Amino acid sequence: MDGKNKKILILVPAYNAGKYLAELTRRIRKAAPDCGLLIINDGSTDNSAEILEKLEVEYLTNDPNKGKGATLQRGFDYAVERGYDYVLTIDADLQHLPEEIPRFLNYRPYADLYIGTRNLRSKDMPPHRRLSNYLTSLIISVFSGRRIRDSQTGYRMISTEVIRTLKQTYIGYMFESEQLFLAGKMNLDIAEIPISTVYEDSPSFINPIMDTARFIKLIWKRIIS
Repeated sequence: MDGKNKKILILVPAYNAGKYLAELTRRIRKAAPDCGLLIINDGSTDNSAEILEKLEVEYLTNDPNKGKGATLQRGFDYAVERGYDYVLTIDADLQHLPEEIPRFLNYRPYADLYIGTRNLRSKDMPPHRRLSNYLTSLIISVFSGRRIRDSQTGYRMISTEVIRTLKQTYIGYMFESEQLFLAGKMNLDIAEIPISTVYEDSPSFINPIMDTARFIKLIWKRIIS
């Protein structure tokens, strides 16, 4: 895919990420100056609203907090309505390096969905996150017929044509895993792009045990329906 010939929106779901937003915005614009940028403040209780008002950036606000899945879906709807070809999603806490955006934009050959794949054996990833990611990735790989190595990565790029087709029902943190499951079942082209594994001081809002259990239940319902 040649990113220069496509209209691409970079979508940032942000919850209590005020301290990162200025640097994140600067680095995204430097890495991808030709892309659109939308930040969605998901009902943050920190200073995110004040920071976004000062930044010259397009943003939306959820009030109250709606969760990551619903926030991503709102951004997808925004992109479809405005004629974008792809949506590139990146987390707000700088654990996805904006400097790696060109890896997605310049990747060849064409794919419907590009997922940034981390090294799950890295010691930088907390053990409980490795286990949760391994289990969901295994489930998706088995039932979608595609080898998926990092189902919980939020660094990915998806065609708006695919967005129009996917019928996602889960709006929590397993939204991204469900997306991969459905893409695999639809036999779409999925590309894995190596990205850095970065874990610092930002908190995780995932409950690895409960969310993995919910995902297994969700996939089971999909299989028997």
